Amino acid sequence: MDVVYQFEEVARLPLPGDNCAVAIHQLNSGTVIQYEGQILTLDYTVMEGHRFAVKAIAPGQDLLSWHLPFGVAIKQIQPGHYVINETVRGALSVRQLTFAVPAEPNFADQVSPYILDEENFRPAQASPAYEDTRTFMGYRRHEDRGVGTRNYIVLLGTTSHTGSYVNELASRLQSEWKNDSNIDGFVPVAHTEGGTEKPNNVDLLLRTLSGFMVNPNVGAVLVVDYGNESVTNKMVEAYAREHNYPIDEVLHKFVSLTGSFEEELVKGEAIVREWLSTVNTMQRTPESIRHLRIGLQCGGSDAFSGVSANPLLGWVSEQLVRYGGAASLAETDELIGAEPYVLSKVRNVETARKFLELVNRFKERTSWHGTSAEGNPSGGNMYRGLYNIYLKSIGAAMKKDPTTRIDYATEYGELMKDGGYYFMDSPGNDLESIAGQVAAGCNMIFFTTGNGSITNFPYVPTVKVVTTTRRFQLLSNDMDVNAGQYLEGKSMDELGQEVFELALQIASGQRSVGEKAGHAQVQIWRNWQQNDASRLDTLLHTPVPTGAPIEIEDKAVTRNISLQFSFTRHRNRQSSDNIGLIVPTSLCAGQVAGMITRRLNEQGAGYPELSRFVTLAHTEGCGTSGGPAESLFARTMIGYITHPMVKHCLLLEHGCEKTHNDYMRHQMDVMGVDASRLGYASIQLDGGIAKVSEKVEAWFADRLVAADPAEKVTVGLEGLRIGIVSVGAINKNAGEQLGVLTKIIVGAGGLVVIPENSGLLAEDAFSQQLFSTSQVRPSIAYGEHVHRNGFHIMETPTTHGVETITGLAATGVELIIALIGDRPMQAHPFVPMLQVTSDQDVLHNHKQDVDLVLEGNPSIWVNHILERSKEILEHSYVPRLYQKGNIDFQMTRGFLGVSL
Repeated sequence: MDVVYQFEEVARLPLPGDNCAVAIHQLNSGTVIQYEGQILTLDYTVMEGHRFAVKAIAPGQDLLSWHLPFGVAIKQIQPGHYVINETVRGALSVRQLTFAVPAEPNFADQVSPYILDEENFRPAQASPAYEDTRTFMGYRRHEDRGVGTRNYIVLLGTTSHTGSYVNELASRLQSEWKNDSNIDGFVPVAHTEGGTEKPNNVDLLLRTLSGFMVNPNVGAVLVVDYGNESVTNKMVEAYAREHNYPIDEVLHKFVSLTGSFEEELVKGEAIVREWLSTVNTMQRTPESIRHLRIGLQCGGSDAFSGVSANPLLGWVSEQLVRYGGAASLAETDELIGAEPYVLSKVRNVETARKFLELVNRFKERTSWHGTSAEGNPSGGNMYRGLYNIYLKSIGAAMKKDPTTRIDYATEYGELMKDGGYYFMDSPGNDLESIAGQVAAGCNMIFFTTGNGSITNFPYVPTVKVVTTTRRFQLLSNDMDVNAGQYLEGKSMDELGQEVFELALQIASGQRSVGEKAGHAQVQIWRNWQQNDASRLDTLLHTPVPTGAPIEIEDKAVTRNISLQFSFTRHRNRQSSDNIGLIVPTSLCAGQVAGMITRRLNEQGAGYPELSRFVTLAHTEGCGTSGGPAESLFARTMIGYITHPMVKHCLLLEHGCEKTHNDYMRHQMDVMGVDASRLGYASIQLDGGIAKVSEKVEAWFADRLVAADPAEKVTVGLEGLRIGIVSVGAINKNAGEQLGVLTKIIVGAGGLVVIPENSGLLAEDAFSQQLFSTSQVRPSIAYGEHVHRNGFHIMETPTTHGVETITGLAATGVELIIALIGDRPMQAHPFVPMLQVTSDQDVLHNHKQDVDLVLEGNPSIWVNHILERSKEILEHSYVPRLYQKGNIDFQMTRGFLGVSL
């Protein structure tokens, strides 16, 4: 006789009366379950967190969790049947499963739209306030700033252009920090925004930067720009003063970088050193917990998020609000479908109306980009049982306790001026949403996770709450709280009180697990390209470049150049360098990849076979739209995986992203790339940061031992793979000579790639060397690996310099020549960039950053460029800005990418 399981042994109902249950561990096909006097037999294997019916559900009838609908049956569903939609079937199809899933879906994603009944609306009463108070040890600031839980010196880049500056400055200042001081550290806030012409998120960006400055966890802040970006220090200061941000109540300085990178770093160090004694005198004092402002987040969610971890945060938030503190619920698109619950208790009709306006505005913005706000759940979410946005939203909304009233609905980053429970507009992208909460004044973040997200913000402590005991045990070194105890019988009151006390300890200075791990990330709500749907049809049907080289004019160029270059060859791969590359498949894996890479380089691992290890931390793979943006991301990442300079490559997934390792394997199969030669590791599935680091290091060690030695080869100009970019005004002679250089290399059989947005293509002196017409279309897509040498133009959907370089390097070029008519460009993590100029103003301010000055007779400039290129490719010369750390990497989202 088959074993009969009691329902409580194998599943949970979110609320009594629901018609679908959640499996608490994987249940094989044929499992027999006793439920309320009936016997259920599972028709398919039900994965942990996935649902099966406990009641008969007729076609057209709602499927219910928490008494709210998350879909409609499209066929009869019997008790014991696995419930599944088409989206999850597709998501599971790229996974390497050992069991069958249903051949057809049995429910569709369909929920009736919510309509606010204003006529019968009744304002809700707040929960009774506690008469007594509790305290924590915090840093008292001016009354308009509140009380800090930390005391950091923040180095804030106004735009992405200064991101590498604040990163390098923070690195240099670390030796100044002492564990026993009252300063918690020096943190860089480098982000992706403000680097394009006329970004659509300017107001949002100014509000966020202003809020970052006055957050109570900031002891002092250095704000830096170049003075000529689309968002500048002057704009930030003007916005802050106009909107009454108390910037005069925080020690700060606005600095514009006008000199060389090294000179400005020295100046920055001097400014911060002058602040040290002042910031160190700031002391913790007993403060009422009404000064706590907590941001509520969920990431890497699973089916238990809404059962254990999110209700736990709801309990803690309700207590804090009753003590006079504030809590912030965010992630607008992750509440679609949960409106009846969210708006069941609201302070007034204006707040309810504002909440719905923000939701509808979010839906409209995503529609301009050819996607839907309902498309939020990632592949990791679906793998762990969140079938669609409705199910994800219902669970996410449990961060509001049923007894809690929504007091305010606010814009992204809008300051929280009073106690209460807030809803803040933001995307579901965790890091982008957290940045808004920090700008709004949150001095702690509570982050629930089912898969085990490792997210941390640099100067606001993040407390991570995991949904199940099994996942907590797997990732015990990276999680703070095991909410799975509730699933095993501990009462919510008891567990909530424990977490509330932990919150007070962390607010008072006890380091969270994430702080001990020593990694953090910042991402502000990224710019969106479209403001309406007028171009949507055109953008969705843009012709794909052919990949064939562009024919250039057969004009004779007489130059006696017989340079040869020493490269290496390994099997069918010929290159100027050999690196070990770690490719994070999403933004949340980037910082861990960076930590592993630094350790490998410090150990000298792989030398001399490998010159170094490199990682490519980026902002994509989580909380972003699919379609063209996702295809662009995959194409670019595969461009790097197949780059000729990469000898050994490993993919590191976070584990819950859209673009996980299995997704990337599938994309490589589609593109005909051999995925078997790569390494794969998972932060979540391999047991956390420490264990995955060991696995990655061991994989590279094994590869290095097994690798055949590379042979030295000598190549001529036909072996060159060059990218050429320009910034600022273009000198006619320089343009002409770069045209000659292009013709010589292409004529010899080499490769030259120029981005579509380069001013060189509009410069007659350059283009007349190559074309008889100015109407030349791109031959390759952004980030596309070039398969045929010759001359190519790469598509560039933005004007952002780092995004351009990121795509250009993925094409397979091994050297980028940058013609500088403004200021030097941020360098690439591993493709060397030769910065050349003939502009005297550039030389006056940035002579120490330039690698080659074009002066004298222009006819010899090509020779000088090739000679310096030879030195770089043969490693006898290292470009200056790479040496000094002025390095950045940023993926574009194309015209249609948008945060979800």
